[in-house]
Amino acid sequence: MEKKNIDWGSLGFGYVKTDYRYVSNFKNGSWDEGALTTDDQITLSECACVFQYAQTVFEGMKAYTTEDGRTVVFRPDLNAERMVNSALRLQMPAFPKERFLDAVEQTVRANLNAVPPYGSGATLYLRPFMFGSNPVIGVKPADEYQFRIFATPVGPYFKGGAKPITIRVCDYDRAAPNGTGHIKAGLNYAMSLYAIVDAHNQGYDENMYLDSKTRTNVEETGGANFLFVTKDGKVVTPKSDTILPSITRRSLVHVAKEYLGLEVEERVVPFEEVKDFAECGLCGTAAVISPVGKIVDHGKEICLPSGMNEMGPVTKKLYDTLTGIQMGRIEAPEGWIKVIE
Repeated sequence: MEKKNIDWGSLGFGYVKTDYRYVSNFKNGSWDEGALTTDDQITLSECACVFQYAQTVFEGMKAYTTEDGRTVVFRPDLNAERMVNSALRLQMPAFPKERFLDAVEQTVRANLNAVPPYGSGATLYLRPFMFGSNPVIGVKPADEYQFRIFATPVGPYFKGGAKPITIRVCDYDRAAPNGTGHIKAGLNYAMSLYAIVDAHNQGYDENMYLDSKTRTNVEETGGANFLFVTKDGKVVTPKSDTILPSITRRSLVHVAKEYLGLEVEERVVPFEEVKDFAECGLCGTAAVISPVGKIVDHGKEICLPSGMNEMGPVTKKLYDTLTGIQMGRIEAPEGWIKVIE
């Protein structure tokens, strides 16, 4: 298939309209058959539940062109499972896993001309999302919902390579105990917007959120999980019921253990320990790993030994191995790669 006339190397991480998106509606207790459409507009009542009470969940994933020319999606089954969990927590009907996977495949196949070529550094970003669509004025769940997936080609998250960033310890809370921090709901990200803009205004790239109960343990940032490396090469990731279960982080943990033979600990990480780590990274779909060079705690700087010039050596191995799997240069574990036929 002939590709779109796009300067793939100049793409940023932003929205570019593609030809098709998938839409399915829930009404009278069941989902309709769903279909692809060229219409990118959504028409809703001004009183739709999504506007009044933020009843919406979403996912983020990518389609890639591998070294041998295949189009693949990375671990979409985990996105499907996480979206089911997110929907149920917000009292929304789950979109069935098998239908989710089929919708992803349909959307990618219909937009193959927008999947960037191998070696361009770009990918096709997929955004499945669901929202309460009927009018609701009293505080209650919606009765009707819409599930959609759109696709947009995006460039590499970091132009010119991933340079270590500076983050700050945040005074705001991202999620509460027994709240919604463990699901991918729009409301969680809305809560983080003030804090991230404030961080940027103060000269920082991101926030480090501590647990809201004791404010002593590392949780995550507004949109990524933390990954630390000890001075003896052990990989450590924070564990908490209010952390979003990042698919990238879970994949990196497997890579660390099974591909690189590293010891891994998934546990509570007291902030007091951070000064003793050798490397730190933020892991998520967009960048895979964003290296952290400096953490600032109310004026007190913690400078990671890995420095501000490049990724630390262990973080770099993790990044290279996982991206190698995604791009087909390294054999993937069974079930990780869904090929779009």
